[in-house]
Amino acid sequence: MLRIGLTGGIGAGKSTVAGLLAAHGAEIIDADVIAREVVAPGEPLVDTLAEAFGRDIVSADGGLDRARLAAVAFADPESTARLGALMHPVIRDRTAQRFAASTAEVVVHDVPLLVENHMETGYHLTLLVDVPADVRLDRLVASRGMDRDDAQARIARQASDEERRAACDVLIDNSGTPTAAEAVVDRLWTERLAPFAANLAAGRPAAREAGVVAERREGDAERLAAKLRHGTGEEFPIAVTGDGSSGVPIALALAVPDAGSAEALSPRLTTLGFPPAASDDELLRASADPGLPADLEVRPAG
Repeated sequence: MLRIGLTGGIGAGKSTVAGLLAAHGAEIIDADVIAREVVAPGEPLVDTLAEAFGRDIVSADGGLDRARLAAVAFADPESTARLGALMHPVIRDRTAQRFAASTAEVVVHDVPLLVENHMETGYHLTLLVDVPADVRLDRLVASRGMDRDDAQARIARQASDEERRAACDVLIDNSGTPTAAEAVVDRLWTERLAPFAANLAAGRPAAREAGVVAERREGDAERLAAKLRHGTGEEFPIAVTGDGSSGVPIALALAVPDAGSAEALSPRLTTLGFPPAASDDELLRASADPGLPADLEVRPAG
């Protein structure tokens, strides 16, 4: 399964891009939908929140009265932190259940605050629906009828354009026409996402064409290393030994205590997108992502 994180600032058109990906066959797991599900009538979290913030936050139908909860939960930093501590584990577990139950080759996790919550290392790729803040502001006022000051305040409370671009792997320009965005997504699916998913399913590295130099973005190597660190439980040192800036593949090195550790880690590395580069050598591995050639050397200490 190819795990994709999808994000974008308010007014960027993230739902539009999610729909385009779904039309290609991706399964969409919507973080906002899950956040509403876990506080629906009959859900255990409603009683948990009522114990913490009072029965007044429960609506007549047994669900959550969001306005009343907001009034007490956002009254001070301590209450806000307590709300997060109660809600986030439930949302996390429900999301994990959806991923585990999926049979799709490509699963897209649609998360508005993905960068703000530092979730970008949990996916094979993170896609940003990229629209400058001033364009999003005009959209919110024109298409949603929002007050300009309110819209500007909401944008300011989220990550900046620069912070999102630095955290994400792929930028999808949605500042133009719907047709233009559709063409970008079509090309991304055909040239990168579908073959990446197929390579993962087959446990093979991406094919490399001689003379073809992949498009690079600043920070590609470190983002890739961060994903591997997260995916291996922050247990092993992973270093960037070549950033790929000269057109060659990114080079990474993973240090493990011994050959047994390397062998035990092999299936996990394949799942993370780094299958063996050759069938007779588990220590030299290559990326399954056709859009970002990278090599990983596993180095046992003993």
